[in-house]
Amino acid sequence: MELYLDSVDFKEIEEAFTLGTLTGLTTTPTFMHKQGITDIDGAILKLAKMVPILQVEALGETADEIVKEADRLVKLGLDKKKTVFKIPVSLEGVKACKRLRDKGLLVNIHLVYTLQQAYMAAIAGATYVCPLVGRLQDQGHDALQLVDQCVKMVNHWGFNTKIMFSSVRHAEHVRNAIMMGVHTITVPWGVMKKLTENNFTELGTQQFFEHTRLMTMKVAEVIRETKPAVKATETVLDAVVQMTESGLGAVAVMEGKKLKGVFTDGDLRRLLKGSKTAMNNKMGDLEYKEPLAISPRALLYEAADMFKKHKVDNLLVAEDGKYYGMLDIQDLVKLNLIG
Repeated sequence: MELYLDSVDFKEIEEAFTLGTLTGLTTTPTFMHKQGITDIDGAILKLAKMVPILQVEALGETADEIVKEADRLVKLGLDKKKTVFKIPVSLEGVKACKRLRDKGLLVNIHLVYTLQQAYMAAIAGATYVCPLVGRLQDQGHDALQLVDQCVKMVNHWGFNTKIMFSSVRHAEHVRNAIMMGVHTITVPWGVMKKLTENNFTELGTQQFFEHTRLMTMKVAEVIRETKPAVKATETVLDAVVQMTESGLGAVAVMEGKKLKGVFTDGDLRRLLKGSKTAMNNKMGDLEYKEPLAISPRALLYEAADMFKKHKVDNLLVAEDGKYYGMLDIQDLVKLNLIG
């Protein structure tokens, strides 16, 4: 099924055609009016250079006028092999279609609302026959049945005509077209962008990214630049200030260049119980357990396992006696790597 973009917005046209899979572009005078375009010919020539195939209106009240307008546009510079002239269905439109097809030009008979109209367009050799699904449904008609009938007619009688599903309002219309075997469809960019969306796909993709990060990223890539540390000669108050400034719940206690221990917010709560002067205690006078440490070269899944296993909020990042910083559990939460 061919996929056309239905638009005259130059920005979204440029964006859409980066996909590299679109057959072409359909436009209407209504779109151009809404965009405030006054130089119609200039806009058509610009669009023709942007897309592989351009479908553009050839208006006229009689077959002669329609043919004359199509000829004028070709002389203006449009490539007749890459331009489809859109003509509203009518007896004059059908006559014009036959004459233009005999001259080797491509034609889209559109504004089709009945099977009979589609038949008249097909026997006139229309390249495309274009029922307007959304507009028909707005009026309470079974537009999908009409499209299905048009597809069956073309396929049954072997007409060299493609049924174009148009007036697309939502992604479900595209699914309808696929299921009915429609030959081509023209879709607004807002709807086209949603065709690859699905909540389950997004969740699965997010999980792949999360698991990839866990298995490939190292601790050194996510730890913060701040390395909260206090000297053994400084006080508990100094440690609290360091933790507050860093936004981390732990601080390294250094004795010269040697790591003496790690002081956490849990240690602070325990220390303050029953002591009004604890904030003045020297950090070197406190006792410290062997800290939970992880290498900066360790993969994130190792850190996540340690957080879960030991039920802690911070890990010391150190190796060969060198202090690199603190890894906070929130660092992994922000990356959606741990719940």
